[in-house]
Amino acid sequence: MKQKDLFFLLIVVALFLPFALSETLYQGYQSFNAAHGMVMSFIKFAILSTMGELLGLRISTGNYFRKGFGVLPRAVVWGIFGMGINMAFVVFSTGVPAFAAYLGVEHPQAIMAGGLSWGKAGLALAISVTMNTIFAPVFMTLHKITDTHILATGGTLRGLFTPIPMGDIMQGMNWRVQWGFVFKKTIPFFWYPAHTITFLLPEESRVLFAALLGVALGVILAVAARKK
Repeated sequence: MKQKDLFFLLIVVALFLPFALSETLYQGYQSFNAAHGMVMSFIKFAILSTMGELLGLRISTGNYFRKGFGVLPRAVVWGIFGMGINMAFVVFSTGVPAFAAYLGVEHPQAIMAGGLSWGKAGLALAISVTMNTIFAPVFMTLHKITDTHILATGGTLRGLFTPIPMGDIMQGMNWRVQWGFVFKKTIPFFWYPAHTITFLLPEESRVLFAALLGVALGVILAVAARKK
């Protein structure tokens, strides 16, 4: 293990170990998370998903940092996206069971609130498929646009808040890759099953698990990029 990998690992341990060692700290986290879910969504995604991007950068380039990469702008964008993802969780985890009831499924809300069962797994899969089919392509495209904008403006916070040339960026995007890999492969083969697990978890754990999935996806995308 190289020194930079050890340093990164120490940062990860420093972030999580105090919550494992201190029951008081963990209870404080749970209370704040319950009272301020959107704030915590911003924080979780800003930290964890940005760490996933740094891991991806390490795998693809050999380094955790690169000039112009824009760690802070990416953290801000991930935080904002994290709040949007939390909103999507609420909308789809409420709306899909309501639609299932409309179609004749008996007591879907009660099934989702109950213990693990085949019915709950089926509803969790339905929520995941619906959310990732409707929400994920828009989210992923916006993410690609913001990444491009961050790199084009030198990876600075000031550059992040300059007007985004949406049309120019979208015109220059590689839509074959966006469709053929990002949409066609990661959504059905990664996000459908991953978020099925997410919706089987208690509500208070879903956003944290989703942010951790961001770490995993950063690694997957980096490995895929190296194979191309």
